[in-house]
Amino acid sequence: MKKLILLLIVVACCQTIKAQDYNTGIGIRGGFQQGLTIKHFTSANTALEGLLVTRWGGMFVTGLYEIHANAFDVDGLNWYYGIGGHVGFYDGSRSPYVADDLRYNSVGVDAILGMEYNIPDIPINVSIDWKPAFNILGGTGFWADNGALSVRYTF
Repeated sequence: MKKLILLLIVVACCQTIKAQDYNTGIGIRGGFQQGLTIKHFTSANTALEGLLVTRWGGMFVTGLYEIHANAFDVDGLNWYYGIGGHVGFYDGSRSPYVADDLRYNSVGVDAILGMEYNIPDIPINVSIDWKPAFNILGGTGFWADNGALSVRYTF
């Protein structure tokens, strides 16, 4: 009986992963902000993504809720959009958004728009996105220059 239950669980997990190409992906993010990315699907078309990135002599943590859909009827190619928020700190002397050399604590709201491709037969996902932000605290204003290329190992 235990073997049957284990077999059913394995089959159910495999079906879930196949429905959305992957369940979780962990990788690197490169662009104006460099760092780590982890994306986990909560359903067939929604995912949570976490970013730990560096920029302007500081560090930011971002959480995003994303909605995915197939793009151009191509298997493995998806576009996505979402919203979230960030917290972090940075050196004002390195940022174009402030004109002093103070250290800033930052809190803000983020959006994301991107495309990703799941490479067939290997567990690699590549994505490109634009992630504008509105900073509420610490150099307030609209930050439109966050874009990146991410490469993730998927499982």
